[in-house]
Amino acid sequence: MASSGFGREFYDAGALRQIATNLFYGWGYNFYRAENQLRADDQLVRSQAAGLLSQSTAAVDVAESAYRREHLPLPLRSKPFPDAEAVAAAQRLERLARAIGALSAAIQHQPAPENDRMTQRYRDEAATLETLIQTDERLAGQCELLRSMVQGKDGIAILAKMADLEAGLEAIRGTLQRRDAVLMSRG
Repeated sequence: MASSGFGREFYDAGALRQIATNLFYGWGYNFYRAENQLRADDQLVRSQAAGLLSQSTAAVDVAESAYRREHLPLPLRSKPFPDAEAVAAAQRLERLARAIGALSAAIQHQPAPENDRMTQRYRDEAATLETLIQTDERLAGQCELLRSMVQGKDGIAILAKMADLEAGLEAIRGTLQRRDAVLMSRG
């Protein structure tokens, strides 16, 4: 059966490209703009950094569980109460895991600059995104360093590095604050 000509427009590359371009512009998106690639890179880097912190949280959780099994045995008649120092140490590990998890969530929920006309009016989006990528590079490095300090370590080793780990968490918080400041600036 011969084609009646209906549906030919579905195969006309020039017309389809024009329709797609009009749609993309209507959606506020042009995938050839450097800003869109930078925005995607920013989101990818933050996602990976948050993943590193998730691995850190899991490592500390494993270490805490093993520490509790080893240092907090079931109560006996002869010793009904656990060692107070061991309880405090286990609680420090638990707090560390929660703090790392909270930072992971904070990183995942960090915004990227809006892609709208009002934002573009007050800010050079490409320059802002370049600055964010530099900030996110620092963030990723900090997250990897933290992960390397806890991955595969037992509770005692993590407790011995607690001051360094807490300083690392504070450094990550500082980087997130600098990132927020970049997003809030107007120029």
